[in-house]
Amino acid sequence: MKTIYLIPNFFTLGNAFCGFYSIISAINGRYTTAAIFILIAGLFDILDGKIARVTKSSTKFGVEFDSLADLISFGVAPGLLVYLWALKPYGKVGWLAAFLFVVCGALRLARFNVLVDKVSMDRFIGLPIPMAAGTLSSSIILQEQVTGQLPNHTILMAILTYVLALLMVSGIKYRSFKKISYRNKNPYHILVMATLVLIVIAAHPEIMIFTLFSIFTLSGPVELLLSRQKKLRKSEGTVQGNEVKSYPEDQPLTIKNEQ
Repeated sequence: MKTIYLIPNFFTLGNAFCGFYSIISAINGRYTTAAIFILIAGLFDILDGKIARVTKSSTKFGVEFDSLADLISFGVAPGLLVYLWALKPYGKVGWLAAFLFVVCGALRLARFNVLVDKVSMDRFIGLPIPMAAGTLSSSIILQEQVTGQLPNHTILMAILTYVLALLMVSGIKYRSFKKISYRNKNPYHILVMATLVLIVIAAHPEIMIFTLFSIFTLSGPVELLLSRQKKLRKSEGTVQGNEVKSYPEDQPLTIKNEQ
């Protein structure tokens, strides 16, 4: 039975390896390779959590090990990658942006570990660090392989780095999709949908991966704005419904004298 508890940790080790190899690749100027290995680390991160839940082999050691691996793969690796690829010309402002990304990622992981047993798993509080790292990495892959570097790519990447860092430590809620059940779903329909998604991604992987990460990153703020607008409409409707009817000033008030 002890072997079962080791299996998730092997995937966590793969996560940490991909993060470290991404760092080495970025230092050597192989930016696309570095970005790809951050995405691969994300797959290992998904698998170690899934396997731990399925085999019921989650341990305190595994949770801490996973957080440390995540900080390497989704904090330090993308921070260094975006600095060397785009932010280095800005000097102190550039490396401070990369440092802020790493620190906010560490704070996001620490907050998750503290609140993991206290909040609903239906929602994440703040943008998850793997999604922030994936958004940065996929944007670099897109520009390196498809569009080429945009005219103001350094400014855009600096803004994106700051925004992602702040989203990670924000109170904006994101859907986790962890409690989606497939027991009552039609397996044929699920298989068809999965096939269509794979075909779309395979046709233009660089564009689709960046699009998927961007949609998830924007989903939290958009959903927050929509919910606030909905509450505002309800409050306005309540106020209008409780308005006291008043008579015009020029209309005489008649009082019936009952005898």
